[in-house]
Formats: sequence, structure tokens, C-alpha cells
Amino acid sequence: MMRPEPLDPGAELSFTRPAGFLPPRTAPDKVQENCNRKLIRVICALFAVAVCNAAFAQSPPTPPRFVVVIDAAHGGDDSGAHLGDEPEKAFTLAFGVRLRSLLAARGFAVVTTRDSDAGVDPDRRADIADRANSQACLSLHAATSGSGVHLFVSSLSPVQGTRFLPWKTAQAAWVMRSLSLAGLVNSALSHADVPVSLGRTALPAIDSMTCPALAIEIAPDRSSDAQKPASLDDPDYQARVADALAAALVEWRSETREEHQP
Repeated sequence: MMRPEPLDPGAELSFTRPAGFLPPRTAPDKVQENCNRKLIRVICALFAVAVCNAAFAQSPPTPPRFVVVIDAAHGGDDSGAHLGDEPEKAFTLAFGVRLRSLLAARGFAVVTTRDSDAGVDPDRRADIADRANSQACLSLHAATSGSGVHLFVSSLSPVQGTRFLPWKTAQAAWVMRSLSLAGLVNSALSHADVPVSLGRTALPAIDSMTCPALAIEIAPDRSSDAQKPASLDDPDYQARVADALAAALVEWRSETREEHQP
């Protein structure tokens, strides 16, 4: 049996730390660890922001909304013309719904002056178009006389646009733009083999609008080129007219955006 050697009172004592043994953390160590964690979180957040900014910088800017106002004429006590089995107010409302669907499918923001059989006075129609900050307004009408589509632009004499425009003649500052829009609509309808004519007249609602605006009166297609006359209630005829109007507005949107490019 081995006996332990006696300790020398003057010798220095040394201890070996067992494996896996960690000294208890002091308060300053805990503070430093919390600071490190916060710093890592801040760095990660800044990195995420930098990645998002780079992605946005590489993606093309979103084009502004292109607003079109559809003004279905008449409504309420104002039935408009008698079109055989239905009044004009019913035809313009139904055709407006068809056109609105076509435009929405092509990315337009569409505002309507009425969505039901409600009477809307001319000033209110103009106010809706003006507040919408629209790039085009189509006022829809129908008639049994004539053939094809009749386009009307305000008869007001063109004036230079100013900050404050007289309410009753505000369209005067937009007449030239309205004539340009009418030219595109005329071409699109002709391309669709729809007879079309263009005229100018006083238009109470449109005369107060501060945007390119047209009155569009749809009549049966009685042209000699047509294989057979197309009545107003002919769904194929309505589709041809609506498609042509939508095509014209797509071209109008492209031209308008090109004009505003820097």
C-alpha cells in the first residue's frame, strides 16, 4: 500500500481544470453576448433591405393607371330614343358593360357614370369624368337612323389650356386631343368594316369635361358592303363595334404614354 507524500508547506499549489468544465459567465460576458446578437440582427436586416432595393432597381417602373370613363347616356326617367323592343337607355347601359369588360381585360382602369337605370344629369357626368383624372371618355348613344357608328366631337373652338377653365366650356382646351382620339376610333371601326362618320356638335356633358372625349352613337349597319343589314340587337355586330373601340383605346394608351416619356 502506497502512502501519499506529505505536502511541502512552501510549495506552490496548481490545479488542472477537468475536461468540459467552463467557468460561470460573469455579467459583462452576458452583456457582450446580447450586444453581439443585436448587431447580427441589424446586419441581417440591412442586408435584406439592400437585396430588396437592388431587385426594385432592376425591375421596370410600373406605368401609371390609364383611366377610361364610360358614360352610358340617358337613364332613369330619360329613356332616350325608342329602339324597337328596348329604349336607348337600356342599350347604352348593356353595351357599356360589354365594353367595360373588354377594357378591364386589357389593363384599363374603367370608371362608369352609371351602373343601373338611374338618371344622371350632364354636370354630374362631367364631374365624374373630371374627378377620375381620365385619359379618355366615351359617351355612348344609340339611334335607329343612319348606318354604322357616328362619332361626335365638341363644337367648341380650341383654346390654350389654363389652370382655371370655365365649367361650361372646359372641353375647349381638350378639343384637339379629342379630335386625335376620334381619328384613332375612326380607323379602328373602318378596319372592322363598320361604317363610320365624324361630326362636331354641342355636347352638354362633354363640353364640361377636362379630358379627350367623344360621343359615340351606334346605329344599325345598313351599308351596301354588308352581306346583310345588322340590327342593333345583333350580338355579332355589337361585338365588332366593342372590339374596335377597345383596339382604338389600346392604341391611344400607347401613343399617350410615348408622348409623356422623357
